[in-house]
Amino acid sequence: MAIQFVPVVRENPPITAPLAAQAELAQVLERSCYDCHSNQTRWPWYASVAPVSWLVARDVDRGRHELNFSAWDGYSTVKKAKRAREVVKMVEKREMPLWLYLGLHPRARVTPGELEQLRAWSATLQPAPAPPLQ
Repeated sequence: MAIQFVPVVRENPPITAPLAAQAELAQVLERSCYDCHSNQTRWPWYASVAPVSWLVARDVDRGRHELNFSAWDGYSTVKKAKRAREVVKMVEKREMPLWLYLGLHPRARVTPGELEQLRAWSATLQPAPAPPLQ
């Protein structure tokens, strides 16, 4: 019982530079990514029960550190391109969303069609190839 009194930070900081995306893509990202990768986390009931609360808070903190869609427009063009590629790669490998998260939130699963949307979005962010030297 005493572990319930160990404080855990469960907050949503201000949104500083959100991602502006087409509605369909935004829905996929919000449903599948935003709980850990934005300042719009929906903290579930179990995020208030230790020791699970510690793990949830740690995962959200790490997720926001790696990629935060609430700060997306503050990223450089190069960083946006890199993060978008990583999103696609992680979803393709089924490393994201995390398997444990999917067990509790099956709606977060990314469908093949949604993965194609992510690929198309990522492709629009990649730099154009350099012209050949002559």
